Order: sequence, then C-alpha cells, then structure tokens
Amino acid sequence: MKTISLKLDETIFQETEKLISEINKARNRYINEAIDHYNKVQKRKLLEEKLLKESELVKENSIKILKEFEKIED
Repeated sequence: MKTISLKLDETIFQETEKLISEINKARNRYINEAIDHYNKVQKRKLLEEKLLKESELVKENSIKILKEFEKIED
C-alpha cells in the first residue's frame, strides 16, 4: 500500500464522513473503492474516444468498399 496526502473540499469531506458512518465502512476502504470505480469509468471513456476516432479513420474506406460490393451484387 502507498500512503498519500489528500486535500478534500470541506463539503466533500463532510458528505463522505456521513456516508461512511451510515454504511459502516472505513474511510480508507471507501476512498480506495471510489478511486477504483473512477479509474474504470475513465478507462472506458478513453476506450470510447479511441474507438470513435478509429471509426472515423476507416469510415471513407468502408463506404468505398460497400459501394464496390453493391456493384458486384448488381
């Protein structure tokens, strides 16, 4: 485990403290799970952006190939 220093906005800290007391979870565990979840969300977002970018790159070629197939079918 790594030790870090973390500065939180007061409102976020207070809300977090309230939640962890209600769900009976250690602050450290709660923050670790929150960061893990956020990391997964960000990885998914990056993958989506990459796929959209790559899709745009092959879009023209795909249309050309589709038109060639249409010519073959006729």
